[in-house]
Amino acid sequence: MSATLRSTIPISRPNLGEEEAAAAREAILSGWVTQGPRVAAFEEAFADFVGARAAVAVSSCTTALHLALHALGVGPGDEVVTVSHSFIATANVVRQLGAVPVFVDIDPRTYNIDPSLIEAAITERTRAIMPVHQMGLPCDLPAIMEIADRRGLPVVEDAACAIGSAIRTGDRIERVGRPHGAVACFSFHPRKLVTTGDGGMLTTNDPELDRQFRLLRQHGMSVPDTVRHAAATVIFEEYPVVGFNYRMTDIQAAVGLVQLGRLPGMLRARGRIAERYAAALASIRGLEPPFIPDGAVPNFQSYPVRVTADFPMSRDRLMQALLDRGISTRRGIMNAHQEPAYRDLPAGPLPVSERARDEVILLPCFDALSEADLDHVIDALSELAAGDGEDIQR
Repeated sequence: MSATLRSTIPISRPNLGEEEAAAAREAILSGWVTQGPRVAAFEEAFADFVGARAAVAVSSCTTALHLALHALGVGPGDEVVTVSHSFIATANVVRQLGAVPVFVDIDPRTYNIDPSLIEAAITERTRAIMPVHQMGLPCDLPAIMEIADRRGLPVVEDAACAIGSAIRTGDRIERVGRPHGAVACFSFHPRKLVTTGDGGMLTTNDPELDRQFRLLRQHGMSVPDTVRHAAATVIFEEYPVVGFNYRMTDIQAAVGLVQLGRLPGMLRARGRIAERYAAALASIRGLEPPFIPDGAVPNFQSYPVRVTADFPMSRDRLMQALLDRGISTRRGIMNAHQEPAYRDLPAGPLPVSERARDEVILLPCFDALSEADLDHVIDALSELAAGDGEDIQR
């Protein structure tokens, strides 16, 4: 079908409807629109879903990561072992604390941090390890935690993309966010499965970190608004620490509660899409589907495909050819060390990260993707792989 006869298939689309609109309307009409009872309810529901003792809602995953590292004492001159191969916020929060991100390379199959490279990156200035569950595929947490525990370092999981992802050990399944490290941080950006427009969440099993997160997210205010407004006597708050304005609103949380209820259906739908893609790519030379290690249960927040030299055109030309056919794609995950903002930061060789950025394409993947649109994407890939069309030049 000609691209002129159909609307462009987006790379992603949030699953929002009348139920979310009604929940937001109810919050607005309640008169309590900032952080309040709906935020508390969302936190409780999220903690229950992932199996964490505590969940703390904030304004974004970036602020969640910043709070986590700040509460763990990361500051000027310290180092945090992490990856360059991630959205730039992962590295930014480290630098915003005056610390230095120490980049290690990724596993070429999973696009996640390579645990075998972590030990060599640890120095006397290392204060934390921050792996990223990239594109919703869980990291090798057992290997990471073995190193972290042995070296006495906290692990902050950048789980921005991993809502609903899990780790399977035998018959036991544990959600990402349980957490396995000290803290896990999530995003509710519209590209994620669960969205509140924007927003984030920290999960932890440490009561002291939970207390610090709640204090720091609201200017260091000693008394929450909900307590003050419900008090029968006058209460004056204090500010024992310098905090931040990192709160989530009740309007966002109302939407998040509805979205969380949709999550099991979203996971099933994305799993079916991933199965269709994997089956199709098995017969298309030059396109490698994502590798799923034993024990990893991804949420397929994104569907990455590596374009190899066996494909009849380059990755970038393939992206344009698909767009010409009404199919949106995105390039592989960025690398912070290749961005202008990080040219002053020495970084060792990261060849696997650089190849992943330049060779990987993200295909449309969202739970509302229709069978007809999915067929169109697969048919277009098959056609281009066969060398049909005028755009088959590298």
